[in-house]
Amino acid sequence: MTVGRTITEADIVLHAGQTGDFFPHHMDAAWMATQPAGQRIAHGTLTLSIAVGMTAGDINPQSMSYGYDRIRFINPVFIGDTISVSAEITEMTEYPRKPEQFGYLHELVTVTNQRGETVMVLTHLYLVNRRVVEVA
Repeated sequence: MTVGRTITEADIVLHAGQTGDFFPHHMDAAWMATQPAGQRIAHGTLTLSIAVGMTAGDINPQSMSYGYDRIRFINPVFIGDTISVSAEITEMTEYPRKPEQFGYLHELVTVTNQRGETVMVLTHLYLVNRRVVEVA
């Protein structure tokens, strides 16, 4: 489990500017006060970006991100929420073009808020160098 990272209004405003996503769910506090969530929510892609960044140092630096599967935004992330990330290798498969040299790692990433609620899950796929394991 990583240390926490608090989501700020500045994070949301910066992300909106970078992506062009000024959807009122993220930017209009007055309107969101009339909606079921009651307050602005962070972009799902913001939560994804921060969460993946929080685990970036966990994998061999020679590995390459190959993509993301099964991304699900389970609960909203609000301004002031503190997220933490856990990551677990769940699968290893061969790289079809060069199975003796490379492989894929599938990492289950779970993001929780300060109340322990799961807010996002995804599978992060990595392309990695294979290790040669010698049997004595």
